[in-house]
Amino acid sequence: MVVFMQKQLKVSAIIQARMGSERLPGKVLMPICGKSVLEHIVERLKFCKFLHHIILAIPDTKENDILEKFAQDNLLAYYRGSEEEVLERVYLAAKKNNCDVVVAITADNPLIDPEIIDTAVEQHVHSGADYSCTEYPSKFLPVGLGIELFNFKALAIAYKNAKDAYQKEHVSSHFYETPDAFKITKVVLPEDLKNPGLRLTLDTKEDLELISYIYTKLYKPGEIFKTKEIFDLLKSEPQLKKINAHVIQKTRIA
Repeated sequence: MVVFMQKQLKVSAIIQARMGSERLPGKVLMPICGKSVLEHIVERLKFCKFLHHIILAIPDTKENDILEKFAQDNLLAYYRGSEEEVLERVYLAAKKNNCDVVVAITADNPLIDPEIIDTAVEQHVHSGADYSCTEYPSKFLPVGLGIELFNFKALAIAYKNAKDAYQKEHVSSHFYETPDAFKITKVVLPEDLKNPGLRLTLDTKEDLELISYIYTKLYKPGEIFKTKEIFDLLKSEPQLKKINAHVIQKTRIA
């Protein structure tokens, strides 16, 4: 447990992961520098100071059995549920594991930064927010580095009240559409991290090419490279940003 303001809170990262992907099937297990994308995400999350544990929220379809095996092999908690209704899957994963605070992670973001996550957790808890986001009310970080946090009680309300299919497909839709019903806060980060036009998520072959190159240049086993190091690399080799600059971000289910 993590103690904040004399309160013990179970802060959990829930990774929304599935094998299906229209543009890059099986991307979450694709290798980068000798480890799968999902292994890198888990490794980076383990460097967070304020996470109690890591949970995989995966669909209950046969093609995702391999992700259950991944969880078992890596001694991770997991929950299997609806592929399409991601809100339900995340909510039930949190409920099963008695989470107080959920840090929502998608399995196509292998460059998430533990320092950003720790900052977000601290601010979320100390503010007493129901929902916090680095990208609310406007974009701030590169695509692929944004963080969302939910109190479990607020997540339960969203799950209960979400009616439309699109609200059930996305964990945060209900919060954005009923802001007066929740205390919503923006995570405040250093201005030198602001770069909303940069794409650092994994959804296409071009994304994989860029992220693989970043790992090749910066990754050292047992260590974590930070967002500022990525920015420095891209500044020294500006042509890299052109690799996936044309890719249009999709609204996706994870």
